[in-house]
Amino acid sequence: MISQQLLDKLNDQMNYEFYSSQVYLAMAAYCSAESYDGFANFFIVQSEEEKFHAMKIFNFINRLGKRALVTGMHDPVNEYSSLLDTFEQAYAHEQTVTKRIYELSDAAWSEREHATINFLKWFIDEQVEEESTFDSIIQKLRRIDNDSNAFYMLDAELAKRTFVPDAEEA
Repeated sequence: MISQQLLDKLNDQMNYEFYSSQVYLAMAAYCSAESYDGFANFFIVQSEEEKFHAMKIFNFINRLGKRALVTGMHDPVNEYSSLLDTFEQAYAHEQTVTKRIYELSDAAWSEREHATINFLKWFIDEQVEEESTFDSIIQKLRRIDNDSNAFYMLDAELAKRTFVPDAEEA
């Protein structure tokens, strides 16, 4: 049976995932204002993914017969010095999410709460993918530098990104 302390941590992470959605929506707004439409699409899709992550936790809490508590969020950053800065901040944000997931997993392990341990494995795997994605784009942006053709190609590539959640994952 899940402890109140672990339930509180799950609720906190759920709300942080909702906040992450807002962070990426703010980044999308910055990109859109700068006419980086493909990059804006990338962040809009990322925002949708984060909402999906929050709802996974919401649904897990409900399946445990407990109550998900949605709380307010602080405002995300809305100003960035460059596109590279935007992605570097996004990468740092994902590193924070990874740390939080690890701490949540550690709490579940310390309580030997096996259902939560099993549930969090998906998030641990997801964070490896998230960090890798942001790191890869940062490396590409650094290589591109001022090559407008390469920049245009990356923007076009990111414009194709979509998010279709697997029905089994919800």
